[in-house]
Amino acid sequence: MSQAEDRDLEYKVMPAPTRGRKAPGAKTPEARFALGLEDVLNEMARDGWQYLRSDILPSVERQGLTSHQTVYRSVLVFCRARRPRDPVVTDAHRTDPVAAPRVEGPRPPAPPE
Repeated sequence: MSQAEDRDLEYKVMPAPTRGRKAPGAKTPEARFALGLEDVLNEMARDGWQYLRSDILPSVERQGLTSHQTVYRSVLVFCRARRPRDPVVTDAHRTDPVAAPRVEGPRPPAPPE
């Protein structure tokens, strides 16, 4: 993947599920776990995210007041094409005279009577 293509992507990293989901036909712990993972992948796909990979990464966490321990976390990595940003509409770019803000300035002198 080129650097230009990579800049057009955004990534989302989320914790991998740790429990399965009960459902008819899913009798074993492995089947329930797979079903739970499948639910997450399908939900993310509906929002336009493409599954890339799962990783196990170290996380240093506090334990007690002064010590730390390393815990390994499983995460799921997704990506999708960056959505184009809405153009910024400023008052100078408005073409609708009704929607354009009124500019208050000095008032012209009143006509003589």
